Amino acid sequence: MALTGTASITSAEEFGHVRSLQGVAADNVQTYAGAVSWGAILAGAAAAAALSLILLILGTGLGLSSVSPWAHKGVNAATFGLSTIVWVTVSQLLASGMGGYLAGRLRTKWVAVHSDEVYFRDTAHGFLAWAVASLVTAALLASFIGSVIGGGVKAGASMTGAAATVAAAGAAAAGGSEISKSDGEGAGPAGYLLDSLFRRDLSANAGANAGVSAPLGSGAMVPIISEPAGNANRAEVTRIFANSLSAGPLPAQDVRYAGQLIAQRTGLTQADAEKRVTDTYARMQAKMRDAEVASRDAADKARKASVHATLWLFISLLGGAFAASWAATCGGRQRDA
Repeated sequence: MALTGTASITSAEEFGHVRSLQGVAADNVQTYAGAVSWGAILAGAAAAAALSLILLILGTGLGLSSVSPWAHKGVNAATFGLSTIVWVTVSQLLASGMGGYLAGRLRTKWVAVHSDEVYFRDTAHGFLAWAVASLVTAALLASFIGSVIGGGVKAGASMTGAAATVAAAGAAAAGGSEISKSDGEGAGPAGYLLDSLFRRDLSANAGANAGVSAPLGSGAMVPIISEPAGNANRAEVTRIFANSLSAGPLPAQDVRYAGQLIAQRTGLTQADAEKRVTDTYARMQAKMRDAEVASRDAADKARKASVHATLWLFISLLGGAFAASWAATCGGRQRDA
């Protein structure tokens, strides 16, 4: 029923009470308006999503300006993490509050509705505006949210026994990567340890050349292995080490065989060569264990960071829902005043 000029509306409320609204402008009242004003909700959600994006960009700029790659410059990691949490929470409260207020202020005025029902509807409008804005923001930032949650899951999974296998494989790969390189070109701890296996006593073999017998301190003549053969021996010892690093101690037959190769290359006695093999293998195992501990520690830190980020994101979103609902009731009261 259309209304012209001013209207005098009488409506039955709960418990049989009757309320009359005198002097209400006709264009300000819809007696049959729906309980949900989707136009107001979408407007509030758009405003909340836009303000959230703006505040996120501003926070990113401020965060990048506060850090520095130089030592003793910029904020530390703890301060940066705390400021990020505060900024995300404040941004969510401000954006959600703005969206909820607009959703409550722009909705159509309800008549013949109990005050408790008006309060509930305003709260629902604010909550729906927050929900729509959150879904839009999540769709735009799906990769970021997925990386936070996925990073925590992957970090937690890496805390299993797979870390030891990965560390062993990394050590073997580090040693194997040296095979294709000539002596002296290898880099890294594994290459250094393998080089130390075949290190000759230069003071005892100062006059030796490749393919020529060199005098030892004991007076014996030991043939010096040529470079191609020496590289093949080095590659074979690397494979022996890589095969046993993750299994445990080096088998006795491997120790004896590797000692023979090293004795031929360096001129050491068999006993000294085998001792060098066992010592070098123990050092390589120690480095592998250190790498495993470091990888577990890094995975644990990543897991904790992901957990904290997820919890604080949940808290900020929950606070945004409350802020939007409360602001919508404020906007609704001002709309009906």
